[in-house]
Amino acid sequence: MTKNKKKNFRKKLFIKNRLVILNEDTFEEIFSFRLTLMNVFVTFTLGGIFLILVTTFIIAFTPLREFIPGYSSTELKRNATKLAIKSDSLETALKQNEVYIKGIQKVLKGELEYSKFNKDSILAESVEDASDLNMKPSDAEIKLREDVAETEKELKTKSQDKKKSDKK
Repeated sequence: MTKNKKKNFRKKLFIKNRLVILNEDTFEEIFSFRLTLMNVFVTFTLGGIFLILVTTFIIAFTPLREFIPGYSSTELKRNATKLAIKSDSLETALKQNEVYIKGIQKVLKGELEYSKFNKDSILAESVEDASDLNMKPSDAEIKLREDVAETEKELKTKSQDKKKSDKK
C-alpha cells in the first residue's frame, strides 16, 4: 500500500498541468504556463536560495552590517585602538608625574637635599629596569628545548633518508 502511495505521489509530481490567466470580463486568455508540481517546487526552492544568498551578501559587504548587534564599524575599532594607546601613554606620564611630585615632597620635608634632586634622576627611578628581569631559562624550558631539537633532528634524518630512497 505504501509503495502505491509513493508511486502515485511521484506520478503526481510529473503530471503536466496548465496555469491559465484569463480576463474575467471577456474570458480572453492573457497567458498560460504548462507546469508540473516538480517544476514549481524547484523554482520556489531556487528562488528562496537566491533570495537568502542576495540578502547575505548585501548584509556582509555593505555598511548595513553595522545595524546588526555584535558588529561594529571599522572606524569605531580604529578609534578604540587610538584611544587605548593614548590612555596607556597618559597613564605612564601620570606615574612619572607622581614620582616627581613625591621627590619634590621629600625635598620640601628635608628628607633629600635639593642639590641631589634632579628631575631626570627621579624619572629614571620610575622606569623599570630591564636588568631586574630574570631572563634565565628554567629547567622545564631547557628540557623542552632539548626535546624539540631532538625531534627536529629525527625529522631531518627521515626526510634525508626518504630523498635518498626516492633518488634510487
